[in-house]
Amino acid sequence: MLEIFFDKGTLIAEQCIGEFNKYFKFFKWDERIQKYRACAYHYRELILSLREKKISYIDHAKNFFPCSFILHEKIIPRDYQVEALENWIQCGSRGVVTLPTGAGKTILAILAIERIGRPTLIHVPTIDLMHQWYQVLTRFFKIEIGLLGGGYHNLQTITVATYDSALLHVPFRGNDFGFIIFDECHHLPGEQLQFTAISSIAPFRLGLTATPERSDGKENILYNICGPICYQAEIRQLEGVTLSPYEIVTKEIALSEEEKILYDENRAKYLEFVRANNIQFSQSNGWQQFLRIAHKTPTGKEAFQAYLKQKKLSQASSNKAHIVWEILSKHRSDRILIFTQDNETAYNLGTRFFLPVITHHTKVKEREHFLTAFKSGEYNILVTSKVLNEGVDVPDANVAIIVSGSGTVREHVQRLGRILRAKEGKRAILYELISEGTGEYFVNQRRKQHSAYEKRTTPL
Repeated sequence: MLEIFFDKGTLIAEQCIGEFNKYFKFFKWDERIQKYRACAYHYRELILSLREKKISYIDHAKNFFPCSFILHEKIIPRDYQVEALENWIQCGSRGVVTLPTGAGKTILAILAIERIGRPTLIHVPTIDLMHQWYQVLTRFFKIEIGLLGGGYHNLQTITVATYDSALLHVPFRGNDFGFIIFDECHHLPGEQLQFTAISSIAPFRLGLTATPERSDGKENILYNICGPICYQAEIRQLEGVTLSPYEIVTKEIALSEEEKILYDENRAKYLEFVRANNIQFSQSNGWQQFLRIAHKTPTGKEAFQAYLKQKKLSQASSNKAHIVWEILSKHRSDRILIFTQDNETAYNLGTRFFLPVITHHTKVKEREHFLTAFKSGEYNILVTSKVLNEGVDVPDANVAIIVSGSGTVREHVQRLGRILRAKEGKRAILYELISEGTGEYFVNQRRKQHSAYEKRTTPL
């Protein structure tokens, strides 16, 4: 008889049968305790294998049982939500569903919770999202919903936790939940956060994201510990039905004469160093190679500073501020979000135009006030660096201005998603401001490698 235990995020097996290691390669012999040990997330694989091989076992690891969750409000899912749920079920109730922002990922998760009927732990990246999930779950299930994070430590049969808080507790409570949901699951492959999945035995897993791709190419870690992509819908598929129709307008803006001279000088110094050291940015480790070499010599450090200066000149040129004002004047009656790559630019715009600014430095109460005022219409413009990229519900926003940003596809799909929540008569516009004749043009081209941009961009 084989006995299985859960201990600090791992499975422990006392083997009383022969050839155990032959069948279960993911187990390793631990000399210290004289037992076999494996990562907790192999629990499902182990149990299914034991059943298939008809090996008798006693399960001391599992600390959850089937339960019933009753919906107190009727949900009429859209066709793609039904298809996504069925595809996920067919994948063994384990996998990633990719849906655009505003397409109803939370509703899909609620349907999955009802269907699976197991104690459920939902992971979210921010406290804002934790409270949003709490409100929706309370509305539909009418039961006490647990919270883990932001000063809360209350575990219930359905619990919402921030990734950071879950990471602290999952090694000891990773056998309490049979179903785990990862909202914005593209965060999961992070060096630390992946252990929220690895240290849990939950056999049922659902990842939700608008864009699973990562700049470090670690998507395979996500698929390994959460499951493969089982359903994917693009923004363009849902435009005009679930999502608002939209337009993307790209404005190329010239640097001032003084800025152009400084830009060219600094970019030449930076590129001269890159070429002299044969650094290839086309390779996956090109940027790391540049940083490593640059910090070894005074010349390299100067090249790095030159890189930062030319980047700042292109991202925050004086003429961009003039265009921002033109757009704001044109859309006086609209709800507008202004995105920047850095906090300094965000605060400069806020000071110049007397606008509320939200960054990572904004205090919680002030941030809540700004968001509430924006939703009520007291404020119709918000400036932000990155904190509104994901996890904040601003359904009335219909205009976005991207003053600057990274080259990642995810960031720009997320920013576009902020203004796409459907509302009768709504049409969304995304403005991208690009400094003409700078490296920012190529950054813009990289981030447009997504179907949402196809046949949608109007250059001006």
